[in-house]
Amino acid sequence: MKFMMFVVSDAQPDQQPDESDIDLWVDPLDAAGKRIIGEVLAPVSESTVVKVRGGKVLTTHGPFAETSEVILGFDILEVENVDEAIEIASRHPMARNGQLELRAFAPWNESA
Repeated sequence: MKFMMFVVSDAQPDQQPDESDIDLWVDPLDAAGKRIIGEVLAPVSESTVVKVRGGKVLTTHGPFAETSEVILGFDILEVENVDEAIEIASRHPMARNGQLELRAFAPWNESA
């Protein structure tokens, strides 16, 4: 199964944050073929929101809503099942410093 894992900030991190080196999480997963790709994203202040209304393309720069949680990065995981994805996510340093959202890839014909 393929999962998108969003790395998200959190207004209330764990009282005992994980200070480990992210490479200790990344390197073994890359070597095992469990992590396909992952990237850190530019700050939300540099984002652009795009929508079409009344046939016109509208853009907004910066965050589209006031929120204390923002997507900081992502990883795409290739795993056997959701339990394995959860186990992998639980070892990510941001599991304590923020939060991780897992979403399975849906078959194209079942996407909403």
